[in-house]
Amino acid sequence: MTNTSLEAFFAQHPVFTVEDVDRFLAARRGDRAQNPQTRQALLGYYQQQGRLRHVRRGLYAVQTPGQGLGAFSSADPFLIAARLAPDAVLAYHTALQIHGFAHSVREEQTCLSQQKSVRPLRFHGIRYRAVPPPAALPPAERMGLGVETLDRQGLPVRATGLERTLVDVLDRPALAGGWEEAWRSWEGVAVALDFPFLLHYARLLGNATTAARLGYVLEAGRERLAVPAAVLDGLRALAPRQPHPAEPGLRQGTRLVRPWNLLVPAAAQDELSPEEDWDPEEGWDQEGDDQGGHSQKQLGHSQKEQAGQSPARGVRA
Repeated sequence: MTNTSLEAFFAQHPVFTVEDVDRFLAARRGDRAQNPQTRQALLGYYQQQGRLRHVRRGLYAVQTPGQGLGAFSSADPFLIAARLAPDAVLAYHTALQIHGFAHSVREEQTCLSQQKSVRPLRFHGIRYRAVPPPAALPPAERMGLGVETLDRQGLPVRATGLERTLVDVLDRPALAGGWEEAWRSWEGVAVALDFPFLLHYARLLGNATTAARLGYVLEAGRERLAVPAAVLDGLRALAPRQPHPAEPGLRQGTRLVRPWNLLVPAAAQDELSPEEDWDPEEGWDQEGDDQGGHSQKQLGHSQKEQAGQSPARGVRA
């Protein structure tokens, strides 16, 4: 194996796993099995030469010539996050960023994975972590429903599509940087959305508070997004019967937005008329889990809202 051939591999794989190297070397050698010790020797040599950086066991990033070790910055965080696990899918705030709709940039990258052995890591100031997909989703759809394959520096990257991402960050605001980050990211959306999918996905999640959050942001941007009335009607049918906080644990400085029964920070009421100040002494219903869990109340499949259900969206290549 020549240095020239490996340089060609590095040019096409700015972030790679040892499995990527093995496939490349096997193709060059006519599918002959690659000796792991030979591969490790090659990778070790390029690390010593400053050409590679070791991210974690089995994962490497290519050092761009001329940068120097102290100025290493060429590793694309999306590519690293997308290779934390074989089944990794970029999600939550990371997916907002890769779609270009994040309100702010965070030094944290999140992916979905069903592998429990994936540990978080910190690499060049950025924290990487894998989280499981929502347990409320049908097992066969947890890692594929509303997922797209994107091109990143010539490499395929799987990420939740825009519609799934926009609902996911409302379902688990903590993974989006908080309720305000999720809400303000929604404010920046001005593209055509698949509204039947949004409603269908909210039903699958089965979380009354998530449905209320989604209804709230859609109603706030109703004119900008051309939201169909039938979708809002469908979400109202899923909303909680008693007031729920838009942000977990938020009690003071909120206003109750009806018909969503959502306690929203007063500062977030710029686009909707304030309904009424909320007295925390009145309490609220506990049927929804605002930490990203799901209501005990069954939502969705038995209810026939005007908007109907969208068929599951497949993986888009």
